[in-house]
Amino acid sequence: MAEEAPKTSPSPPQEEAVLHVEQVRVTDVDEKEHSTTAIVENEKETEKEHVVEDEKKEEEASVAANENNAGEDSKACDDEKVPESGSFKEESTKVSELAETEKKALQELKTLIQTALNNREFSAPKEEKPAVESDVAEEKKKEEEEKEAEKNHLIEEKKDSSEEKEAAAEVKEATTTAEALSSSVDDDEAKTVEAIEETVVAVSSTTEAEELAPKKEEECSPLLAPEEVSIWGVPLLADERTDVILLKFLRARDFRVKEAFTMIKNTIKWRKEFKIDELLEQEEEDNIFINTMDFEKAVYMHGYDKEGHPVCYNIYGEFQNKELYKKAFSDEEKRERFLKWRIRLLERSIRKLDFWPGGISTIVQVNDLKNSPGPAKWELRQATKQAVQLLQDNYPEFVAKQVFINVPWWYLAVNRMISPFLTQRTKSKFVFPGPSKTAETLLRYIAAEQLSVKYGGLSKDGEFGNNDAVTEITVRPAAKHSVEFPVTENCVLSWEMRVIGWDISYGAEFVPNSEGSYTVIIQKARKVAPSEEPVLCNSFKIGEPGKVVLTIENQSSKKKKLLYRLKTKPE
Repeated sequence: MAEEAPKTSPSPPQEEAVLHVEQVRVTDVDEKEHSTTAIVENEKETEKEHVVEDEKKEEEASVAANENNAGEDSKACDDEKVPESGSFKEESTKVSELAETEKKALQELKTLIQTALNNREFSAPKEEKPAVESDVAEEKKKEEEEKEAEKNHLIEEKKDSSEEKEAAAEVKEATTTAEALSSSVDDDEAKTVEAIEETVVAVSSTTEAEELAPKKEEECSPLLAPEEVSIWGVPLLADERTDVILLKFLRARDFRVKEAFTMIKNTIKWRKEFKIDELLEQEEEDNIFINTMDFEKAVYMHGYDKEGHPVCYNIYGEFQNKELYKKAFSDEEKRERFLKWRIRLLERSIRKLDFWPGGISTIVQVNDLKNSPGPAKWELRQATKQAVQLLQDNYPEFVAKQVFINVPWWYLAVNRMISPFLTQRTKSKFVFPGPSKTAETLLRYIAAEQLSVKYGGLSKDGEFGNNDAVTEITVRPAAKHSVEFPVTENCVLSWEMRVIGWDISYGAEFVPNSEGSYTVIIQKARKVAPSEEPVLCNSFKIGEPGKVVLTIENQSSKKKKLLYRLKTKPE
């Protein structure tokens, strides 16, 4: 499973920061004018103006198309404007920024949670075993023994009571005899008799109190402390992270407090039944997940979007592989195992999110439907239905955006059918680019250094990492771009570049600053076809001050997206 570290400000390693790149200059000319040269900052401003003009034209075309209610077939999708990354804005997770009604609902939900914790309502009830004949016989025997013990106890009490009465009668008789024998008994003797009577009564009272004491202790049970419940590694009501989690459930139920509370209780119950904590501790070597490494080709985490959300890729076309399909869906047991593997991947990704207010607590999903098995596969359909229902019930508001690429016609048809039943808020998270807009769409949301080569970026194993920033430039139709890398010290300059869709001419050369030196051709200008390698990697050893010049000529009638980055090493 490919998982990347969070994106930080890109900066080259210290040992490689030998070269001082003063300015990167870019030349943008059309075919007739090859002499106009501009600094890269001016070029970028010019590019922004062109991009803004193009986007305005595309917006106007999109609005006109919507007003005319034009039908969307696969060809129309290809020309469809890619939605802006701001089409869906995530709601705030800071309590201070909530509406008053939302604050009130959150407080009410927290009160319900606290009461439930105090009453230990989240604890799983004990399972009652079905009674069998041996258990019934044993219970009857216990009942008879208890009755016999109770009878013996009553007999003992009666015996003690009769003995106390006899003792009292003897005392009374002795007192009467003493009064008859001598009416002139001293006050001290009278007090002595009274003390004897008091002693007898005191002994009787003490005996009764000792017998009642154990009964009272049995009747009085100790108070239980509130239970501690955690979800996604966050203890409920322990700190501000609870607010972020509770807001997910509230938003999933449109801030209906009682429904949100019921959803939380059901989620906690499901997590215990599904044994989530045990699942997280299991590794691929465990019996349940043995031979599941191939699943990582179909579902994996890779990189982050421009806002810092982790990106999860679901590659449905991988299930065209019969062996993988059989391993995942051929019977109920294997479908259950795949589901557990998928939930474990999701749980591990969620544990890396930031649940503090203002943090990133959602994920971006990229769904590649190219060569998807389709609705005819009953097993896949059942597994997908089960997984979707489970995620909806127990993982609310964890998706920031859903991007669907390489979408077949039947999926678009199904989406049109269910679209009227979806809320506007849910639909605003969906993005369906046309077939030729896949790379352009993904690059709107994901930086090129974080996007894999397969989908139009530069992220891959090799010399460059996900923190090495990529420069993006749009090459206009029938225009030429020259990108210059000035070099002042001896070093080895490495670079990698790609043009989405290629179909351009590319060349590279080193131009020394000294007038007596000769220009060195690094790469003779040649045509690069769309079928060639998606990324070109080059390096050049520099022994004197000068500049490396890359030349990209776009002879087509369509604009092209150029991506490149460079780094230096000491000679």
